Amino acid sequence: MIKTLFILITLSIFIFIFFSLYNDSDFIVEMDSSNETNDPIAINETYEEHVSKLKKKLPNKKFHIIIQKPFVVIGDMPQAILESRWAKGTVKWTVENLKKSYFKKDPKSILDIWLFKDKESYRKHTKLLWGSVPDTPYGYYSPHHKVLVMNISTGGGTLVHEIVHPFMEANFPNCPPWFNEGLGSLYEQSAFKKEKIWGLTNWRLAGLKKVINKGKLPTFKKLMALNDNQFYGGDGGYSDNYAQSRYLLYYLQEKSLLRIYYIKFTKNQIEDPSGFDTLKKLLKEKDMMAFQKRWEAYVLKLKFRGS
Repeated sequence: MIKTLFILITLSIFIFIFFSLYNDSDFIVEMDSSNETNDPIAINETYEEHVSKLKKKLPNKKFHIIIQKPFVVIGDMPQAILESRWAKGTVKWTVENLKKSYFKKDPKSILDIWLFKDKESYRKHTKLLWGSVPDTPYGYYSPHHKVLVMNISTGGGTLVHEIVHPFMEANFPNCPPWFNEGLGSLYEQSAFKKEKIWGLTNWRLAGLKKVINKGKLPTFKKLMALNDNQFYGGDGGYSDNYAQSRYLLYYLQEKSLLRIYYIKFTKNQIEDPSGFDTLKKLLKEKDMMAFQKRWEAYVLKLKFRGS
């Protein structure tokens, strides 16, 4: 007993002396910086902090900034128009309805939506801000720069399309390009119908009909298996891939199967990364080639401004 007490007293004295020789700073452990990022947008950055930084990047005083969560909207047009028509109008409506139908999670970072008033402003400022002139006259989403960029004079369809992508990225990170672009393209021309966002026929229909009539449309199995490089630079041109994907989802929408398909696809993505088997099962089709023939006949009957 006495021996045990002696050991405890000795240990206590040792601990006291040891800690008295050092101050708190000597025990600070350096965090592993291998996972640090050069991303200018901090994970915990507030919208106010983000806007403060953003103001320093504005090309001139004609640009205004509107916070419309989960985005920040910037544009070189009258502030009233930027706010009422675009930020509180198209952006807010699109986000609310996409989340209602599909997406539970917001994008992980604060993203900027740049709306340039015309073609000249679009080309000039994309070069100034990000170092290159885009190859599309409409707009694009850049995950690298965390921006959605639009020539808004071409209309709001591309804006709605591009808003789909960061939400898809957050909720379905392994989404194949056909579904990502198909859903974005579906809502380029959209309305509010049956209490949800609803894709309408659009300008892509005419080109799709031409490819169908030529007999050059790939099978759904092939389309859905394309990786990014194949989809965006395929033999038939990426525009045809967009159109085929769009009108496959349009068909599912009209049959009240689109949201069901999205839920099943995301659930089965490990076993069925392309979504083809999930589609086949949902449609209860044994012969997908026969289904595609019926789908092509369905598409040829659709109308858009006389097409």
